Amino acid sequence: MHFMQKNLHHFDKVYREDSPVITPHLLDVDTFSQQDFELTFSIANRMKKIYTVGPKKSSLLKGITIATLFYEPSTRTRISFEAAGKMLSADVINLSVDNSSTRKGESFYDTMLTLQSNNIDLLVIRHNHSGAPYMAAKHLEKTLVINAGDGSHAHPTQALADMFTLAQHMKSLKDKKVLIVGDVAHSRVARSNLLALCTLGAKPIISGPPNLIPWDLFGKQYRVDSNPFNKVSIMPDLDQAIIDADVVMTLRLQSERHSKGLLPSLREYANLWQVTTDRLAKASTNVLLMHPGPMNIGVEISPEVAYSTNSVVQEQVSNSIAIRMAILLLMTNKGRDVNE
Repeated sequence: MHFMQKNLHHFDKVYREDSPVITPHLLDVDTFSQQDFELTFSIANRMKKIYTVGPKKSSLLKGITIATLFYEPSTRTRISFEAAGKMLSADVINLSVDNSSTRKGESFYDTMLTLQSNNIDLLVIRHNHSGAPYMAAKHLEKTLVINAGDGSHAHPTQALADMFTLAQHMKSLKDKKVLIVGDVAHSRVARSNLLALCTLGAKPIISGPPNLIPWDLFGKQYRVDSNPFNKVSIMPDLDQAIIDADVVMTLRLQSERHSKGLLPSLREYANLWQVTTDRLAKASTNVLLMHPGPMNIGVEISPEVAYSTNSVVQEQVSNSIAIRMAILLLMTNKGRDVNE
């Protein structure tokens, strides 16, 4: 496959098409082709057997050192990266920002150089500022960077886990109606998922409060072929948008990123945009219910829906380990050892 033949260059977005700089970091999914997704899923399927069937351990990444550096709180992403690395026999170092030299005034740039000087092979970084992983990737020559979420910008490994979960239930996403509901403007998960969905041929729809929709990405003036979001439809009325949906993904209301006055009240938000049993009944009979977590039960999703038979939320969590194992293998050129 060309993905492997090009030595993982498709994992990079530090460069633009007119730039000669190509480096093998995973910063977003905007350069993934359908073949790239398929290869990643193929390896993830094999990795899933390691921790679901046994032996829960492989030596494929023995001698590789991985560091996780999270400037924002995380449960699922951090644990799954740690589990993925350890199942592949990598040495995993979890760094605490609160106990690092950052609290003494060390710059982000110097922190990156310090990690590289300690022979870290892979750096998994989450940062509250959009673009921070890109800056790290630009200045690191030996350490490869994985974006575990930057500001409201991107969350590529979560998008890969979500697409992998859908691939477990559907032969193809082509022409499938996928509805993403909620705080799209502040969701890095939504942005990366929409990029993936468009590449895989789905028909993405977003619904939510008009002031929580990023019109600079999805407005009519951007309906041009070069815009990767030109296939995304906008339907603020959830009761209309959810009709015949094949997939419904609810998003957490990210109040910590809101300025004052974005929403009148949580009660009004829940009344208009909470995914409830009655609303989900309007979707396709076999609709899949997703949520990237953490869930605010009773706000964006009702408890009956969150724990219903349509929900694949826990599958998303489990599949994220397999996907991150696949990513670690691909970025260290160990993917060919699995796929040959």
